Amino acid sequence: MRNTRILSGLAGRFAGLTDSSLPIPTRAETVAARRHFFGDAVDPVSGEIHPERVVAAWFGCAGFAIALGGTVFLLDAWVPRGLTSGYVPTTPAQLAALRPEAIFIGHGHFDHAADAGAIAQASGATVYGTADHCAMIRKQVAFKAEFACVELGSKQSPPGDRYDFTLLPGLEVTAVRHLHSAPTRRGATASARVSPTPCLGDVRTHRPNLADAAHLVRNLSAPEGGTLLYQFRTANFTLTWHDSSGPLLDRAPQVLEILRALPPSDVHIGAVQGFNQFTNGLRDPRVYIEALRPKLFVPNHHDNWLPLITARGEAFRTPLHAEIAKIPTATRPEIRMLIDPEDYVSSARMTFA
Repeated sequence: MRNTRILSGLAGRFAGLTDSSLPIPTRAETVAARRHFFGDAVDPVSGEIHPERVVAAWFGCAGFAIALGGTVFLLDAWVPRGLTSGYVPTTPAQLAALRPEAIFIGHGHFDHAADAGAIAQASGATVYGTADHCAMIRKQVAFKAEFACVELGSKQSPPGDRYDFTLLPGLEVTAVRHLHSAPTRRGATASARVSPTPCLGDVRTHRPNLADAAHLVRNLSAPEGGTLLYQFRTANFTLTWHDSSGPLLDRAPQVLEILRALPPSDVHIGAVQGFNQFTNGLRDPRVYIEALRPKLFVPNHHDNWLPLITARGEAFRTPLHAEIAKIPTATRPEIRMLIDPEDYVSSARMTFA
C-alpha cells in the first residue's frame, strides 16, 4: 500500500491548488491528434473527419473521444493516472489537441471530470453538465476560465428529467438525469455477485510520477454533482453513453420509462463496474441495456484505472456475457469488449460506416 501512503502524504501539500493550463494546440497538432485517435477517418491535410464515419476511441475509465457526423466531442474528460503513469497512452494535451466541439460530463467525480477545465480552456470546447459540474470545472483552472458551460439541471434535479438540444445541425442530443451506481439490498432481481481481484501489477510496471500523483490528490474529493446519460442522434446513427449504472429498479424506476421512450441505440456504451456489483452483480447495467435496446453494447468503466481497487477489463468478460444471456435472443445485443491496455486510444474496435 506504499502508493496509498504517498497520496495521503501529498494531500495536505496540494490541497486547494488548481491544475496547470494546457497549451493552445496548433493546426498540425490537431491533425496529428485526430489521426492518432481516429485513424484513416481523418483527412491527413485538413484534419476534417469523414462525415459518414462514426468512430470512438477509448482513453480509459469511461472516457471516449467521438467522431460523429464530422463532429468531434469528448465523453468525460480524465486520463487515468495517479497510482500509475503512462498506463493509458495519451495525455490531456492530446485530448485538447483534438479540438473537440464539446465535452459531455456524465458526473463530477475525479475519474470522469478532473481534466475537463484544462481541456476546455485550451481547446475552446463547450462543456455540458449540471450546474454543479460547471461550477466545479471552472475551479480546476488557475485563471478565469474562458469557456462556455451549458447547465443541464443541477444536483437537485429529479431522476428522469430530460433535456433535448441540437449540438450542431444534423446532430441532436438528449440528456437524461439518472442515478450513480450504489449498493442496494440483494433481492429477487439480483444477479451473481461480481468481485474481481484487484490488479496490482500495473502499479509496479507503470510507477506514478509526482505530477500525476499530485493531480489525483487535488481531485480525489470532487463531488458527483448529479449524473447524466446522453444520447446522440444523426439521420443514420444513434449512440447512447453513460458513465455509471444506478439501481434504477430499486430507486428510480421512472427513469426506465424515459429510456424506453428514446429511439433504439445502434451503439450503447455503458458502465459495468459499480458499487452494486458486490450485492446485485451486473443486474443494473443489464437493466439499462434492456431499456435502451441497442444493436451493439460496449462496456466502459471496467478497466484498471485505479489499481488498488480495480482489475483489468478481462475480469468482466465472463460475468458480462453471462448477464447479457438473460436478455431474450431476439433483443440481445452483440457485446464488443474493450480490454485494457490493448484497446486504449484505438479506432480499430469502434469504427462504423
